[in-house]
Amino acid sequence: MTYAFEPRATLRDVTLRDGLQLTGKVLPTDRKVEIARTLLSAGVAELEIGSMARPDLVPPMANTLELIAELTPEELERCWIWVATPRHVERALAAGARNFQYCFSVSDAHNEANIGRNTEASVAAMPVAVQLARDADARIQLCLATSFTCPFEGQIDPQRVMDIVGDDRTDGACDIVIADTLGQAVPAQVSSLIGAVHARNPEHRIVFHGHDTWGLGVANSLAAIAAGASVVDGSLGGLGGCPFAPGASGNTSTEDLLFATRPDWFTPDTLESLVVLTEQTLTELDEPNRSKAVQGARSKANAFEWVLERG
Repeated sequence: MTYAFEPRATLRDVTLRDGLQLTGKVLPTDRKVEIARTLLSAGVAELEIGSMARPDLVPPMANTLELIAELTPEELERCWIWVATPRHVERALAAGARNFQYCFSVSDAHNEANIGRNTEASVAAMPVAVQLARDADARIQLCLATSFTCPFEGQIDPQRVMDIVGDDRTDGACDIVIADTLGQAVPAQVSSLIGAVHARNPEHRIVFHGHDTWGLGVANSLAAIAAGASVVDGSLGGLGGCPFAPGASGNTSTEDLLFATRPDWFTPDTLESLVVLTEQTLTELDEPNRSKAVQGARSKANAFEWVLERG
């Protein structure tokens, strides 16, 4: 018997961008290609695979253009690249990228720390980035970091988010990504903000990007789906965090989100393949596993079909 979470949502795995950006090691391009293809073949619909951030500031993203060049056009149709300027879009387009996540922070202080400009400057530059994507028949998302809290400014007034998603200069995005960058939101906050953004922009896909810093990553993601989000982000083993956001820890775990939502393609065999991939990757990176589903899959509850080694 299956128990799929309703309403349904798509899982986007962000291991190769947000997951890696805080790690102390740079994965070789061929290993990133292997991880991307394993995830896509397992059934994950979309991936975030890299960033155009300066490699001296975020070294694990240094080989993003090489990764783009190695993937097929069909694979790239399912992959997203983090960008913060029109120039980023130009460079990634030249390498073959087809989908862009134009990201900036709702709070000026975090945007200055992360991108080196205030929020208004990022909003003002977005129409050029949108036009570049449109001219190439590519897609571009509006991604709003620190939508709930900022490590420097504290709580964010939801009206600041609503003002940005209602600004004509951001209207060209195909999707709106609402990010709980520090993982400090609670389900009631997530429901309220996602519901308001969805009601204001019903023609857009709403993506929820959550972190599990305070243990509410899955709960917040389910609240977001119920409120209108049709995509949720996760990373293998809960890997990740923002190098410019003190207090942020890993993303919501991909395995935990899949175990909670049970898309049709997700089976015990699929979970096993992801557990193996997660354990191999985290070992390579010397990073801890934060996924409860991975821990459960390695438990001794032999009567449960999701446990991997049943006697």
